[in-house]
Amino acid sequence: SSNASPVADLDSISRAKQRIKAGLATRRPWRVMFDYHSVGLPRGVSVVFSRIKTNIVYFQTNYAIVILIVLFLSLIKHPTSLIVFTVLIFVWVFLYFLRDEPIKVFRYQIDDRTILGVLSVITIVLLFLTGATFNIVGALLIGAVLVLIHAAFRTTEDLFLDEEAATSEASGLTSYPSS
Repeated sequence: SSNASPVADLDSISRAKQRIKAGLATRRPWRVMFDYHSVGLPRGVSVVFSRIKTNIVYFQTNYAIVILIVLFLSLIKHPTSLIVFTVLIFVWVFLYFLRDEPIKVFRYQIDDRTILGVLSVITIVLLFLTGATFNIVGALLIGAVLVLIHAAFRTTEDLFLDEEAATSEASGLTSYPSS
């Protein structure tokens, strides 16, 4: 029926908004991420790897945003690649991240690994065809280096706060200990 389709579309859009909000809710405050009091030289290779592991888990959404911004900025001089990249983001979001039900083609259910593989191949092929391959690879490398540098030098002692401390920190009431 024609009346059911717009309602279903509105429900899909509403669910997509909720999932995007939930995903962005895992983002940590930028003020916490770039707190200059929490920067220090690591005292060995094991400390570097420990910091990187902890910070990547803690700031994963922030790091993803940083890498996407670097990638976006690298594609500004390549409008075709930027358009392809934007379309690919929407395809990934709707076919992989936001769907509630499995995809069925001719009554066959397609599993997530197949969808991931097909989307990955399509993404790589389309981005290679746009001629901005070196920009994309360079941007991903620059983004990865930025993330690794931050993760290695950002101390982790203050990251595992209880809810009350996190709330007071988010509202700006936390005082930093002097070191």
